[in-house]
This record gives sequence, structure tokens and C-alpha cells, in this order.
Amino acid sequence: MKNYRAEWERWCSDPVFDGETRAAAAAMPAEEIEDAFYRDLAFGTGGLRGVIGVGTNRMNVYTVGRATQGLADYVRTQTQAGSVVIAYDSRRMSREFAADSACILAANGIRAYLFEGLRPTPELSFAVRDLGATAGIVITASHNPPEYNGYKVYWSDGGQIVPPRDGEIIAAIGRVPDFSSVRRMPFDRAKAEGKIVIIGEETDARYLAAVRRIVLRPQLCAEYGKKLTVVYTPLHGTGSVPVRRALAELGFARVFVVPEQAIPDGAFPTVVSPNPEDKRAFALALALAEKVNADLVLATDPDADRLGVYCRTKEGTYVPFTGNMSGLLIAEYELLTRRELGLLPARPSDGAIVTTIVSSDMVFPLAREYGLTVIETLTGFKYIGEQIRLFEEALAANGGVPDGSKGAYVYEFGFEESYGCLVGTHARDKDAVAAVVALCEAAAYYASRGMTLDDAMRDLYRRYGAYAETLASKTLKGADGAQRISGMMETLRSDPPAAVAGRAVIAVRDYRRGVRTELATGARSPVGLPESNVLYFELEGGAWCCVRPSGTEPKIKFYIGARGEEISDAQTQLETLKAGFLGLFTED
Repeated sequence: MKNYRAEWERWCSDPVFDGETRAAAAAMPAEEIEDAFYRDLAFGTGGLRGVIGVGTNRMNVYTVGRATQGLADYVRTQTQAGSVVIAYDSRRMSREFAADSACILAANGIRAYLFEGLRPTPELSFAVRDLGATAGIVITASHNPPEYNGYKVYWSDGGQIVPPRDGEIIAAIGRVPDFSSVRRMPFDRAKAEGKIVIIGEETDARYLAAVRRIVLRPQLCAEYGKKLTVVYTPLHGTGSVPVRRALAELGFARVFVVPEQAIPDGAFPTVVSPNPEDKRAFALALALAEKVNADLVLATDPDADRLGVYCRTKEGTYVPFTGNMSGLLIAEYELLTRRELGLLPARPSDGAIVTTIVSSDMVFPLAREYGLTVIETLTGFKYIGEQIRLFEEALAANGGVPDGSKGAYVYEFGFEESYGCLVGTHARDKDAVAAVVALCEAAAYYASRGMTLDDAMRDLYRRYGAYAETLASKTLKGADGAQRISGMMETLRSDPPAAVAGRAVIAVRDYRRGVRTELATGARSPVGLPESNVLYFELEGGAWCCVRPSGTEPKIKFYIGARGEEISDAQTQLETLKAGFLGLFTED
């Protein structure tokens, strides 16, 4: 841990910091100084994320600028004429961080394509490939509370950076000596010289055209789009324009946007947190749904990569879908339709569904129904995007002929439990705009069969088994919190439980050590995935528990899954497992 008081004193007086920053540092309450300065804000494997404010452990123009300088240095080692696309969301300081990043890239001889206004993260992913850029930056803290902002880096394939490139970029940032080493060019001059290029409507049109191409039954959308009623909230974020435009172009005419949440606002004044996983975020949308008798209630997070869903049942009540539920429902609709239309690979096992180790196990029987292969990755959609790139590289090497034995899969669908999925390959990150389109198309299809999406989900339980999953987390802030999280992981790693809530632990997967150990025999085998600080417990009866530190927040996360004969049984088991698993952690 660095000498935080010495660092704070430097921010109070060093002229490298502007007067406003020096004054804010000097006025900082004593109890906040340590957390703001005890470390450099970590550039993780996806980028920066932290509280906005003064300090080395905060999101500000200095920490963001240093990261951009390091990225610029790295880009220049990869190409002589690089370019970077920059997008940003509605959060505080997003526009400023984006514009400053563009000025830094321009000063380093790298063209910056800067969106004229806020745009969804999936459009940034699309634009990187669409414009043939070397890399991309998106300024967003996704679904975090309003005091946060973040900075994510993408590479030329449109996906977030993954090993080994992430480590190389982190190393390049680490070589930037100090804040005074960051080079900047005045914005207006860079724009006049063509080093900053403003983009917008033309890219929007190409992105939305790509989203429309995922639609499999456009006539059905046009017909039932006049009948289905949808309430939508962008939660003060980037989704409002692209989601409404995409639905309108497909014929969904009865779309009601929550007026109090339609305008972008980084303070997110109507919600505790702009997170579609949080039921409280749906309060205004559900109230509007009752008034207009909506069939679907949809919410996207501020950067429009996550989708939350409520569905009206035939009894007239509204029920929530988890990210696993909506992802699997979209997957089922997409696959049954592609099979009907003859769009699956000639040898179905050459098609792949990609998901993460903490997502629903229902994916396995669903994939078997269509003969597809399931590929699991570590937590984080960047690993799903990486698989798309690897599939394409293997397909190219195999002359464009699908062959799963050679890794030359056809990507069919990808999803993760945290409310994100990707239909199509126009983007390489989860795309809530495309997910809204796919879910509404599925709703039209099931409506044509006299079914609600709730009916369709219950049908999946009958056919594939009743699976239920949940996520719990514990926030532990500051240096002490980080140490406690590390201690909790090490204790569990060195002394794993023999049982959880009365269920025997069959095997433990330690992804940091890369080993799966069977408890009864001690037999060990490789987990087959990159190193990560994750522990996964396989329990009897097909249940499981998993724990990992968050990569973006000061949290430790607990994932639990269960299977039952009926969904009510699975959910009862889940609550018992949750209580038992969390009971293993005695930290206050």
C-alpha cells in the first residue's frame, strides 16, 4: 500500500493538477483520504471502474488520462496508423472523459472516432469492426450506482481485451511514469486536422440494420406488433433512442416509454441503482404497465448491454425473469426457429452455445435438444466474445467449413446469468438492443400460439427440468475490505467444506490453481480454463455453489444453482442452499 498521505499532499500542491483539483484535495474530509489515495485505481482485465472524485483510487481526468496514454503507447507498438472508436453513456463525467481520451489519442498520432453523443456499449463493439479500428474505448460503469464511472477497452475484433493482450496493455499503462507524461492536443485543433472524427447517424443506421438482420419472422413481428403492448424504460441511459427505433422499424407500435426515466441523467434520480437486476428499478415501469395493460415490461441499464424483463401472466400479474430465464427463452426461440427454417449447421454439433460457468445448467439439456455443443467460459461476456473470434479464425483456417473437432464452430447464441446475451455476431459483447428485439419477436411467436412468455418459460421447465439460480454479494470497501475478501477466498480455498446445507460436495474446481478435485477419491483433473480467482463447488443432486471477488466493485459474489422436479421445489432448494453457503462466511 502506498504512502497515501504523501500522495494526498502532492495532489494538494503539485501544479500538474489544476486548481480546482488541488482545492478539492485540500478540502477532502480526513476519513476519505486513505481510500482515495491508498492505491492506484486498478486497471483490471477489462479496464477501470471506480467512484468519481479526486485521488489515485478514483475516476478523474488524471487516472483516465494515464490509462489512455498507456493504451496509446500500446497501440503504437501494434500499428503505424492506428485508430480508436470512443463511446460514452449518460453518467457524470462520461462526456468529459471521452473527449479528453480523444485529445490524448490525437496527440499520440492515433485517429479518434468519437460519437457525437451518448451511445450503447454494443454499438461501440459494432463500430470498432465497422470502421476497421484498432481498438475501442467506452466510458461507462454499466449498472453501478451513480457515484461510479468506468473505462473499458476493446480490440479490433470488437471484443473486450482478453489475455494476453489485457496484460500487455496493463503493463503499458504501468510504464507511464506519472500524470505529467500524458500528452494532449487541443480538441478543436485535433478535430480541424482530422485527428478527431465525429461519428453518429451513419454508424447508427448500420448498427440498427445489423440488429434487424437477426429477426427471423419479420412478418410475425409486423402482425403482432400491433397487438402486443410493451412498456420500456432506459433507466436514464443510452437505450431510449435505439430501442424505440428498432422496435418501431419492426412494427411494434404499442411501445410506452416510462416518461420519468426517458431522459438521460447521470444522477439516476428515480432509482436507487440503475440496475435491471434490481426489482426496485422497475417500480415506475410496473405502475405504467398496470395502466396500459402491458404484456411485457423491459428495462435496459445505462449503457444498454443488460436487459431486465417482467411478463404479464394469463392471470394478469407481472412476474420477473432472471437473466438466465430471459437468455434461455430467447435461445429456445432462436433455435427452434432456425431448425424449422433449416438454418442450423448440417451437422448440428458444429454449432455452439457459449455461456459462463455461473450461468444456468438448463443450457445443457436445451443444447442436446438441438444437437448443439455447449462451451463454457469464465465469468464475463468478454470471454464469450473471444470465442466468436476463435470460431471465425478456425473457420477461416478450415476453408469456411464448420467442424467442431477443429474448433471451427458456428456461433448460435451466447448468454450469461448477469442479464446479458448476444443474438448474432454484429457485436462481440452483450447487446440489450438486440435482446429486446429478439425477446419481442419471441413474444409475438408465442402470442400467435396463444401463449405468454410465462407460459413459454414454464414449458421449458417441463421439457428440460426446473432449474433455479440466484446471486448474492457482500460489499467490503477500502483497503481493509480488499484484505478481508482475499482472506475469505484463501480460507475457503485451503479448507473447503465437505457439505453445503446438508448436501455433500462432490468436487471442487479451483480456477486459480486450474484443478478440479473429487473429494471422495482425491482425483485431480484440469479445469481447462484460464487462471481466475474463482472457487466452484459441485454438490450432490445437480446443485452447485460458486464464489469469486468482483472484478469491477469492492464485492465478493456468491452464485448458487439448484434443480427440482417443479420450479417451486427448485426455488425452495435454492433458498436453503443460499442460507447454507452464505453461512460459511462469518465475516461481519
